[in-house]
Amino acid sequence: MKHTVRVFWKIFFIGFAAFALLLLLINVGVFGKLPSLSELENPSILQATEVYASDGTLMGKYFRDRGNRSNVDYDDISKHAIHALVATEDERFYEHSGIDGRSVARAIIFMGREGGGSTITQQLALNMFSERAKNPIARVIQKLKEWIIAIKLERNFTKEEILNLYLNTVPFGENVYGIRNAALTFFQKEPDRLAPEEASVLIGLLKGNTLYNPRRNPKAAMNRRNVVLDQMIKNGYLTEAEGNKLKLKPIVLNYRKQDETAGLSPYFREVLREDIKKWCKENTNPATGDPYDIYKDGLRIYTTINPRMQIYAEEAVAKHMPVLQKALNAQNSVKKGKVWEGRNNILEAAIKNSDRWQNGKEDGLSEEEIRASFKQKIPMKVFAWNSRREKDTVMTPLDSIKYHRQMLQTSFMVMDPVTGEVKAWVGGIDFKTYKYDHVNLNTKRQVGSSIKPFLYCQAIEEAGFTPETPVENVAQDFPGFGLVPAKAVCSGKTVSMASALTYSLNCATAYIMKQIGPKRFVEFLHNININSKMEAYPSICLGAVDLSMYEMLYGYTMFANRGFSTQPTYITRIEDRNGNVLESFQTKMNQVISEAAAYTTTKMLGGPVEVGTAAGLRARLGAAEMAGKTGTTNDNADAWFIGFTPQLLGGTWIGCDDRFIRLESGLGYGGQAARPIWEYFFQKVYADKTLGIDREARFSQPEQMRNETMYDYMNIIDQTPPPGAEGVDQGNGGADQYMMEPDTNHVPVESELSTEEENVLKEANQGNKKDDKKPVDKTTPEPPKEKKKGILRKIFGGKKDKEE
Repeated sequence: MKHTVRVFWKIFFIGFAAFALLLLLINVGVFGKLPSLSELENPSILQATEVYASDGTLMGKYFRDRGNRSNVDYDDISKHAIHALVATEDERFYEHSGIDGRSVARAIIFMGREGGGSTITQQLALNMFSERAKNPIARVIQKLKEWIIAIKLERNFTKEEILNLYLNTVPFGENVYGIRNAALTFFQKEPDRLAPEEASVLIGLLKGNTLYNPRRNPKAAMNRRNVVLDQMIKNGYLTEAEGNKLKLKPIVLNYRKQDETAGLSPYFREVLREDIKKWCKENTNPATGDPYDIYKDGLRIYTTINPRMQIYAEEAVAKHMPVLQKALNAQNSVKKGKVWEGRNNILEAAIKNSDRWQNGKEDGLSEEEIRASFKQKIPMKVFAWNSRREKDTVMTPLDSIKYHRQMLQTSFMVMDPVTGEVKAWVGGIDFKTYKYDHVNLNTKRQVGSSIKPFLYCQAIEEAGFTPETPVENVAQDFPGFGLVPAKAVCSGKTVSMASALTYSLNCATAYIMKQIGPKRFVEFLHNININSKMEAYPSICLGAVDLSMYEMLYGYTMFANRGFSTQPTYITRIEDRNGNVLESFQTKMNQVISEAAAYTTTKMLGGPVEVGTAAGLRARLGAAEMAGKTGTTNDNADAWFIGFTPQLLGGTWIGCDDRFIRLESGLGYGGQAARPIWEYFFQKVYADKTLGIDREARFSQPEQMRNETMYDYMNIIDQTPPPGAEGVDQGNGGADQYMMEPDTNHVPVESELSTEEENVLKEANQGNKKDDKKPVDKTTPEPPKEKKKGILRKIFGGKKDKEE
């Protein structure tokens, strides 16, 4: 053998051995750890946590950066997307074992001008790295790692599984990862419904997701789509006639950006996020040995939220709040800016907490320069009650602060009082502008008279009171505290306890508090799971205490649930990305009062919705039985209405975050400000037969009470509320001025729905219009023509007593 030949073979074998050694060293991790076999079988690809409603509707996701991924099964991907991918990216995909020698040779010979050498399997392997190496030497090492991983993938996965993994992880631009998110973002479709021309647009994006973005570069995207269609024709996935016909079609997008705020019930999902983050810290992912990560572990959170009820709740808010805001804006104190007189400390805090102030500081501006910028008019977008939920305007940043703080806020929560399942959650008027949630346990406001049912119930349970028990409608003196209420108009007469609750008489309530005692009442509140810190002041009985909507509904559950206090719950289970149940959540309840006390209080609470502070509500909705209580705090800073039927419990609150900004006049009472939202919601729910909420449902009477007859021992009362009743007309106009106006400029719901969900909702609403014959916005009905009737008989029924 010639010397030159020997040298050649020597170099060849040494090179081959060196290459083999290099591959071995790479495989054992000398140049960085490779994914283990278990990781290849369960790739730890970043995946968004998904939140689902009670019917399986995807409500939204939690993700960061590259984490917006949603896995979908191979069978749920359109065959057109599969065909387009293989035809365009790897024609011999089904023939090679991870590395295509012909493609590699072509890439080397033509220096990449005729196409790259990477197979789909290699591209999947590359996606398992955090980023593509930029250094040439590091890139060579990374390419060899790709080969090793590709071979392992081919040995451990079927071709279909590799395609599925690839399409679930590949980026489509605009922070969109995976075929499902791409289909939803660009076409508002699930991936199994993609047409050939739509699938070709998405697969075309893989070559350059900015250059071929159909929204930004429609012409380039069209050309690239047609190239993909040509490849599908070439590889026999489409006939030439089919492909040519499709190439003539325009690209029709139905674009909607997928982000964390998009989806159903954004306020609820933000509260849920904090709960799940806490759960993640307390639970370990067995695949990694670390705590679960809400942003990358692909958890699936199943909730109790009912999508239809959630939309109806948001519709109710969007229908009524603009009416209240219009009234608030028309008040002289707001219109002329007098409401801000003497409030410089609040404005100063708002200025210094603003982004403008912080940015000015970072830019090195002096305090004087920053303050001056707050007085210069500039173009801006502000929240508005219109079809876009925003408007373009010109105002100073200081005026913008005042404008946004003058917006009335609301909270509205609906739950099943028996199971504890939360059905709807509205934490404010607009999550995009106002992130602060007003429903959750940590947000507390004065509850006003909505607390009274707890005291009346305690009097029945522990002190032997009955609805007929006479109570004095006189201010009470509490040693060390003085008169409660301190300022009140009281009739001085004796009334029945049922009448006192119906008309929310403060003096009569103080009388009951005198019999029970403040300390004993606070202990009762804690016992029924209202656990906020409360001082044993007598004024608590009138609602001079800050509590959350969540707590209030927790307390009210005992009335409809036969004396059992049921914790509001909104998570049913948490699954991992593969559908394995990590934790299930059960209803928590405990009996806190007797069934008889619960039923009696519930029946008494029929008074307010019959002739009391929410008069006519039950009749207008056509419900067989209903109960509820209004609440109004000093100077109308807070307006509440909490009501329930045998199947649903709901509470709503209205007020400004700054309590000195408030509705003047009777429009700020709980029965006028808060009640219409509740009423509109229940009108929609009753009309939607798919929800199974029955107008004819009745509260279950305890067995031991079924043979008892409840008599009306009270004097005959007039329909006119007595002096000191909450919600008495004070000469501010008729009740019709305080009702919801016709919806002339529809404000959309806050939740972002898919096209399919919107169509379903439209159909439901059309059905509601046909079925709905009882309008909500009517004034209180005329009293019956018959003689005056005792309130207890109206609520409880029973025989007519001799004196009547």
